[in-house]
Amino acid sequence: MDLGAVTNHSTLHAKPSGLVLQYGTAGFRTNAEHLDHIMYRMGLLAVLRSKQMKATIGVMVTASHNPEEDNGVKLVDPLGEMLAPSWEEHATRLANAEEQDLQRVLVDISESEAVDLQQDAFVVIGRDTRPSSEKLSHSVIDGVTVLGGQFHDYGLLTTPQLHYMVYCRNTSGRYGKATIEGYYQKLSKAFVELTKQASCSGDEYRSLKVDCANGIGALKLKEMQHYFSQGLLVQLFNDGTKGKLNHLCGADFVKSHQKPPEGMEMKSNERCCSFDGDADRIVYYYLDADGQFHLIDGDKIAALISSFLKDLLLEIGESLDIGVVQTAYANGSSTLYLEEVMKVPVYCTKTGVKHLHHKAQEFDIGVYFEANGHGTALFSKAVEVKIKQLAKELEDNKGKAAKMLENIIDLFNQAAGDAISDMLVIEAILALKGLTVQQWDALYMDLPNRQLKVKVADRRVISTTDAERQVVTPPGLQEAISDLVKKYKLSRAFVRPSGTEDVVRVYAEADSQENADSLAHEVSLAVFQLAGGIGERPTPNF
Repeated sequence: MDLGAVTNHSTLHAKPSGLVLQYGTAGFRTNAEHLDHIMYRMGLLAVLRSKQMKATIGVMVTASHNPEEDNGVKLVDPLGEMLAPSWEEHATRLANAEEQDLQRVLVDISESEAVDLQQDAFVVIGRDTRPSSEKLSHSVIDGVTVLGGQFHDYGLLTTPQLHYMVYCRNTSGRYGKATIEGYYQKLSKAFVELTKQASCSGDEYRSLKVDCANGIGALKLKEMQHYFSQGLLVQLFNDGTKGKLNHLCGADFVKSHQKPPEGMEMKSNERCCSFDGDADRIVYYYLDADGQFHLIDGDKIAALISSFLKDLLLEIGESLDIGVVQTAYANGSSTLYLEEVMKVPVYCTKTGVKHLHHKAQEFDIGVYFEANGHGTALFSKAVEVKIKQLAKELEDNKGKAAKMLENIIDLFNQAAGDAISDMLVIEAILALKGLTVQQWDALYMDLPNRQLKVKVADRRVISTTDAERQVVTPPGLQEAISDLVKKYKLSRAFVRPSGTEDVVRVYAEADSQENADSLAHEVSLAVFQLAGGIGERPTPNF
């Protein structure tokens, strides 16, 4: 390890004094002007991780659904997963080291992780369409090369596409071909094969309006659409030709504001969906005949997918272990529908994709979605082998169902939640089941809910248990919440500290919007009083 060269190059990527950043679930994110040193250092870290794992590591330059002036970076582990938690700590330490300590921190990481510095390293890099992304990706490359790492720069990619590339390269191409054409062909072939089975020959299921958040999803869908055009016509809006990234559009805007994006013309009962800025989230929506907006979020996507998978397994005659993984933010109606109507077991984890992904890996088939539209389905290797075998052996309807399941497995990006992959899965299922968007929406009615934030002096005073559904500290807060919940029908509420700022997030649901709002407000007051609220007392402003 040429520490002299590391230091010399580091002066070209100087750390702003006093800046401290934390590597979280989404990696590092902040204003793009403050990220040059972070990118260089994450290039260094990716080389060490690659040497330790003897595998290809990914580095993605993106800030997902954040405003255009922000940027960020995250590392991708060998099977397309999030970076291991112990290495998140290394990332934070390396990012915040002062120039004079940089060499020592690199040596400490290498020694504590028993990195063989003679081992070859290979890093793949992708970036989104932000104006700052290209320059910042060059800083990553500088970090990779100064430590002697080899690299391949994929240039513009969605975040899930980079996860896919890493997974392909570390499975010797068994998962797929590690090129953008390989990604397009694998997904499109599975989609076209699936939709050929659809009995509906009319056009009404075959057209979809897509809000691309003025991001990378638009570029990649444009490149990809001719591969699957015989099965689906997509009309792209907010495609980056004029609007700003994530501004008044995209999945996060639509979900949080409960209204359509700017820049999309919607007619009643048309199926529409929105990606977020790096195309790893998707939500659906439509306007009914009265012009009323209906959102179909990650909970309802999980319900559609898991019920379809269960139906296929019943048809084939296989009793596999299928589970749906949610967070505490999942609407209570979705949990009830899955458990009581579909008889699919539901499990709750802490908020954050890595927790859901990890839990989903425990099942033969694990479906996970956050309410924000980030999710996928995972299939164990044994299940993949078994289904491929059954697709060859079985005949009649059983064989047809096994073949469908084989295609569904190929259609999911099992490395990460992927808006393009999820969109194609949803469109295939709706076509195969002959469902309109209204019929899908009518699977169950969401309970009215409200989310609020309370500013506190120190968010660490709040600690939780039971997948964040129960408060442990401060004393008395859980009792207060429980008493408030008893006042309303079909109600529940929970609070959790933000991962990034000194606020406490409040979630409440009840039998009516008025009651959900009232419960959320009363819980906010309890948090303000018992957990060190600062500023003005919460007021109901719905």
